Amino acid sequence: MIFFNRVIYYTVGRSLLYYAVLIASGVLLVVLLNFFRFPKRSIPSPAADLVVAPADGTVVVVEEVFEDEYLQENRIQVSIFMSLFNAHNNWIPATGKIIHSSHQKGRFMAAYLPKSSRENERSTVVIERANGQKILVRQIAGAMAKRIVTYVKAGDRCRINEELGFIKFGSRVDIFLPVDAEIKIKLEEKVQGNRTVLAKLVDSEICS
Repeated sequence: MIFFNRVIYYTVGRSLLYYAVLIASGVLLVVLLNFFRFPKRSIPSPAADLVVAPADGTVVVVEEVFEDEYLQENRIQVSIFMSLFNAHNNWIPATGKIIHSSHQKGRFMAAYLPKSSRENERSTVVIERANGQKILVRQIAGAMAKRIVTYVKAGDRCRINEELGFIKFGSRVDIFLPVDAEIKIKLEEKVQGNRTVLAKLVDSEICS
């Protein structure tokens, strides 16, 4: 009898508010577990001339721009927007050496907006390949993202399959490629970090 009384209490005797809060908490837990997951991915023996996606998400920019913060030259900008439903860990997109790593304070506007690339809180990493080509990767905070974590620092050797960092909640990653790179993706395409090939590089910037 006591058992049935408890069953009735826990299923009928509680208010609708209780169940609403319980369901909402369950949904939030699932979203957080999905957000903080770390997919185990690797590319066996990746070619030296490949650039892979540094993050999961949707390609929102593929265009030639003038990168004026570090490289000071025209580049092909590829931007990947990460929604709340994407894994937010970031991967190294190309094999080489980290020659620059910096953090810039800024705003927290929606990451899908074009001007977020220049005005939002961001971290910039530059990878130099063995032949002297430079690949710039920029982690950009979004309206909800208040913290960017970058694991690498200047002087580190890096390669595809290694972690670059993490951005909490909705955010974006920009990557600036040489203008003669062979782009393998298109606008609005869904990409997966450390799996989707963004571009194939041409060995045209040889160090003297």
